[in-house]
Amino acid sequence: MPGNPLSEEIYLQRTRKRKGDVRGHYFRDQTAIIHCRPFRRLKHKTQVFFAPDNDHVCTRMEHVMHVATIAATLCKGLNREGWNLDTELAYAIGLGHDLGHPPFGHSGEEAINEKLVRKGSFCHEMHSYRVAEHLAYGGDGLNLTYAVKDGIICHNGEHFERSLVPAVQPNRLEEITARDCLPTSYEGCIVRFSDKIAYLGRDIEDAVIARLIAKKDIPPEIARGLGSSNSEIIEFCVNDVIERSKGGDAIRFSDPAFELLLQLKRFNYERIYYHPKMRRTAEFCRRILHSLFDHLMALHARCGRDFGKYPESGIPLDQAFGRRREEMDPFYSRTGADAETAVTDFVAGMTDNYALEAMKQITLPPPLTFKA
Repeated sequence: MPGNPLSEEIYLQRTRKRKGDVRGHYFRDQTAIIHCRPFRRLKHKTQVFFAPDNDHVCTRMEHVMHVATIAATLCKGLNREGWNLDTELAYAIGLGHDLGHPPFGHSGEEAINEKLVRKGSFCHEMHSYRVAEHLAYGGDGLNLTYAVKDGIICHNGEHFERSLVPAVQPNRLEEITARDCLPTSYEGCIVRFSDKIAYLGRDIEDAVIARLIAKKDIPPEIARGLGSSNSEIIEFCVNDVIERSKGGDAIRFSDPAFELLLQLKRFNYERIYYHPKMRRTAEFCRRILHSLFDHLMALHARCGRDFGKYPESGIPLDQAFGRRREEMDPFYSRTGADAETAVTDFVAGMTDNYALEAMKQITLPPPLTFKA
């Protein structure tokens, strides 16, 4: 069976050397991700449905757990067929792949991207790498292995491929600026597949709960071929990938399964993601993030590196941004980061709840206190 194209030495490289421990390399990376604050905040970030009032609708944290477990399952299944995949590596990539996703799901990503149009673009894949490598712990990052960081930045959940093999040359992770890079490990390829498997079926279930669609709306050929529930779709896709990939040198779907997935993707976009209610919500989210971005840019223009000035407004958001700006100042100074970068990092790190509260703070006056 094929092996990963790079040496173990490259896959295990870290930015800073550290002694190994009983956890092993990739399980250590899993725990580093789980314990960091950016991971904790995923529980209050949108997957697809903004601020659901139902505890059973998927959040960003639940999504990454789905991706990690599906990826690990694929590795286990293929290992039974003679492959030699590292389940712990795949699980670590799955856990970390959305660490840098902004609030409000892809609507939030689009909103930040619009603010950076003159400078470049905002992609959550690249920002997830940035969070893992730099932004966590005040500029020190999580010190993950190359293999995990490579899988995170190359996970590209929007582009669908029928088959994947790893890139044969190491990716220069700091230089990646577009979504066209391929991971250098089979485990990274598996996470790319797992991301699609995880969200297509789950989004249908949540859309039914939200009454955007009914189960009967699912096209019959999809319901017959893939299934009509999240568990059925996951089971079908996992078994299909294992069956089609065993004995080969690529991670792949069968032609019929891939065509059904594309049909399901089209259905989800037409009936869920572009639903009028979803588009209206997206516009509200866009306005919120644009307003917060503009407010913080103006604040940075007034205060800059004079960190004592940030609390003067009395607005908690301004105080929090000032503290974070001061904490990150050594890293920003070392890397020549500008105001847009500092504001982007802060806004992208917000949860949905924090963004809503911050919006109240900059638009509503504080209540007056009257003496009795």
